Amino acid sequence: MPVTHEPKNLSDQPLVEHLRELRSCLIIAFTAVAVASIVAYYFIEPISHWLFRPLTGVLPKGSTLIFTSYQEGFFFISSWRSSAA
Repeated sequence: MPVTHEPKNLSDQPLVEHLRELRSCLIIAFTAVAVASIVAYYFIEPISHWLFRPLTGVLPKGSTLIFTSYQEGFFFISSWRSSAA
């Protein structure tokens, strides 16, 4: 779905037209990323349970997962939401 009407030869477009097209594409892309992030944050708990199911399935009874790397901050949200409920 083109945002603007493009001429047959893109080299016929002046620089300003290329920049306008780039701006509109970037706005659409950033909006899509923002909307997807909001939706993913809403469903973070089911997503994390789905991702960890293979790991928790092989753990011994009564043990839990321990994260000791930089990704730990992302998984804090899931445990925080679970403990708040």
